[in-house]
Amino acid sequence: MPELNPTPAIVSGIYTAMHSALEIVRRRVGRPLTLTDKILLSHLDNPAEQDLSGAHTYLRMRPDRVVLHDALGQMPMLQFIQIGKQRLALPATIHCDHLIEARRDGDRDLHSSIEENSEIYDFLKSAAAKYGAGFWAPGGGIMHQVNLENYAFPGALILGTDSHTPNAGGAGACAIGVGGTDIVEVMAGLPWEVLYPKRVGVKLTGEMSGWTAPKDVILKIASTLGVSGGTNAVIEYFGPGAETISCTGKATITNMGAELGATTSIFCYDAKIASFLEATGRVALAELAKEHIDLLRADREVLEHPHDYYDQVIELDLSGLAPQVVGPHSPDRGRPLAALAEEVKERDAFIDEISVCLIGSCTNSSYEDMSRVADLAEQARSHGLTSRVPLLVTPGSEMIRATLERDGQLASLRAIGAVILANACGPCIGQWRREADLAGKPNTIVTSYNRNFPARNDGQRETMNFIASPEVTLALALAGRLSFNPLTDTLTGSTGQDFILSPPGRAPEVPARGYVTDEAIYFAPPDDGSSVELKIDPASERLQLLEPWPPWDGKDITDAAILVKAEGKTTTDAIAPAGPWLKFRGHLGKTSDGMLTGAINAYTGEAGTGVNVVTGARGLAFPAIARDYQARNIKWIVIGDWNYGEGSSREHAALCPRLLGAAAVIARSFARIHETNLKKQGLLALTFTSPNDYDLIEEDDRLDLINLAAFQPGKPIDCIIKHADGMRKTIQLQHTFSEAQISWFNAGSALNLVS
Repeated sequence: MPELNPTPAIVSGIYTAMHSALEIVRRRVGRPLTLTDKILLSHLDNPAEQDLSGAHTYLRMRPDRVVLHDALGQMPMLQFIQIGKQRLALPATIHCDHLIEARRDGDRDLHSSIEENSEIYDFLKSAAAKYGAGFWAPGGGIMHQVNLENYAFPGALILGTDSHTPNAGGAGACAIGVGGTDIVEVMAGLPWEVLYPKRVGVKLTGEMSGWTAPKDVILKIASTLGVSGGTNAVIEYFGPGAETISCTGKATITNMGAELGATTSIFCYDAKIASFLEATGRVALAELAKEHIDLLRADREVLEHPHDYYDQVIELDLSGLAPQVVGPHSPDRGRPLAALAEEVKERDAFIDEISVCLIGSCTNSSYEDMSRVADLAEQARSHGLTSRVPLLVTPGSEMIRATLERDGQLASLRAIGAVILANACGPCIGQWRREADLAGKPNTIVTSYNRNFPARNDGQRETMNFIASPEVTLALALAGRLSFNPLTDTLTGSTGQDFILSPPGRAPEVPARGYVTDEAIYFAPPDDGSSVELKIDPASERLQLLEPWPPWDGKDITDAAILVKAEGKTTTDAIAPAGPWLKFRGHLGKTSDGMLTGAINAYTGEAGTGVNVVTGARGLAFPAIARDYQARNIKWIVIGDWNYGEGSSREHAALCPRLLGAAAVIARSFARIHETNLKKQGLLALTFTSPNDYDLIEEDDRLDLINLAAFQPGKPIDCIIKHADGMRKTIQLQHTFSEAQISWFNAGSALNLVS
């Protein structure tokens, strides 16, 4: 069984293998290498023969480990069972972080979760023991934080079943969010394939001070690049400014690279990363990284002349960076904090009164973050103030929670009215049971989380969700209004005296007395798990064993109906929603009942409903229409807008359409992970040659996708649009399928080829 912990011996072996692979690669490419090049190309399955020609090349690599969580970990484990393998081929851990719902407080919410989700936890614990994965019990923490604290190391290639897996890039790891099938293939011992990413270099100079925090770096970059500006790219941070940011601050930045569609984000190894490794008991790994520093940062020529080696370079002076606020409804809708008050006045749609403020989660619950917000809390307390609005705090792990409890930061936050939630994702992913009287009412929330799509946090599209640093979020909680600027505006103390909050002081990046650890929440697998019984009730409504998808029948797709023409932002939250649907992630039939409930129908402007073109019935939920088409043996197609499938790595957004009879998704453009997920499930992921062809598709059209027998890389697919009035038009659709990916389509899915 693979050793689960990255011991010095294991990491030393990885570095040696990386050096050997790079010697081959350097001879072949003959140019200086970025950090992205070094880590990806040093993990190639076959560096001597891998095609390295450019942007349309698919790299085949050997990752070092994988991480899964309890919601999106169920399906990969069920798929692993389906393919009949006996043991995982590389280190893996499962983390129970997504199913814990925020209701009252951490202790009671955790207890309720264990009662309500025991069936899922028992299954995952048994599967981990049987196949050789480590199991982190509920309360242990969010997978990204636990990964950063225990498993991530500079130069590692890590895959995770969550789009925010790049959090580990703060420690110099190349950590990438992928779909569940990618994880299954790697767990089965196969190489992992990804489109050779572009390289976006971000050169940081100067140093932050005052109210500015690492969060502001990524909020500024998000505003610059937009939600699709990082698609099929790795964002690589370097420069003297990067060396002034703590390891956990770096992780905040790389975590949110997912909001730009980036393959991942990463920092070069430096003294700040070394300090965190040492504080978390990995002194030997810090020393190893220092010995192999040439692997863990870009070549000198790249750093001296970045414009010659990166596809795009952004320069950011941290000394002049002001606090930022983004939102609502999109992480790239940004502005400096100082401009927000004026925008609130100008936009009638913005509600100044804040209903709730939320701090923490995997993005911003570090010792440094919480020490800075505790500073502000103590300032407020000294003036007799408490938070004017409900203030919810989510620790990222039990280690950080226990340490903050010991050192007093949580006491400072409780003193101003904060409620400490469980060590879980909670409201960040929609696991939040809000007050019923807010349902359907426009309201404003401010968070230090990472994602703010409509309905993301509380399931309510009316909620306007703004993202800021933890420091700014707490300041706004004290004021209770969005238009408050803590840099210039005053608060009134309990004595009636006005005062201005001082900028939070420089905080320790790691605790002086070390972190508090608790091994009771982690379960290592036995050396031999063959006798372990998988815990799945055949009558379960939450777990369902899988059957292979049927292979392609060799025929063209003809007379396919349009299930939905989605308009605007269609995230994986909209395709396979979270919230109440998370409980069914292990039961494909049940979770498919929520398919596309958040997609906006381009013909009606309504979410989640459309017309059955066979019966003429309108206002029906998309899953009901899909099931009726399937019963009639009618294939159906989804038409998508720009960046279709952005957001979470949620594989269910591809699995549900596959189960209910989809043939293809045709979009103006795709988000990276979702496009791959569709391909993995044997679906055609196609794009309009002319984006304006999206406008040609009418509600009652039928589509033919023809000449599929000649399907090959780089060759467009012909699509015949057949209007109800008899008119026909042929257009061409583009795709990014490789030869290997076409074999997935032919076989019915990628997993059908795994033996």
